[in-house]
Amino acid sequence: MRIMGIDYGERRMGMAISDPLGITAQGLPTMERTHPDEDIKKIVQLIRENDVSEVVVGLPKHMNNSLGEKAQAVLAFIEILKKFVNVPIYTLDERLSTVRAERALLEGNLSRKKRKVRVDMVAAQLILQDYLARRQIKPPESSLAQGD
Repeated sequence: MRIMGIDYGERRMGMAISDPLGITAQGLPTMERTHPDEDIKKIVQLIRENDVSEVVVGLPKHMNNSLGEKAQAVLAFIEILKKFVNVPIYTLDERLSTVRAERALLEGNLSRKKRKVRVDMVAAQLILQDYLARRQIKPPESSLAQGD
């Protein structure tokens, strides 16, 4: 069983998946957003193909811990996704994950063009790796996204 990480964005979604033991996060190709129905179909297919047992989605909170428009869009996306998959979906505070991803790519001396292509995938990897690390310390309880 694997865990999937998603960095939700308006134009692209960064995707990552754990190894079978849930220790490390590997990037999947970034998904270009097309139509909400098509986006959900692609994610559902990835979940099924990879035997995903949980999903974690980055929740972009403001620095004061409040939820803005982007966070509301993520929560709405999660509610739709929950209708199509039967796995737990958790959220993880993703403040500054894209900044961390950019920094990591800069340190790798990638060109601007290559960074643009990979930043969403790396952000998803960071979100998932943070979740995996926290999970090792304390298993997931409830979350904003799951609360049924």
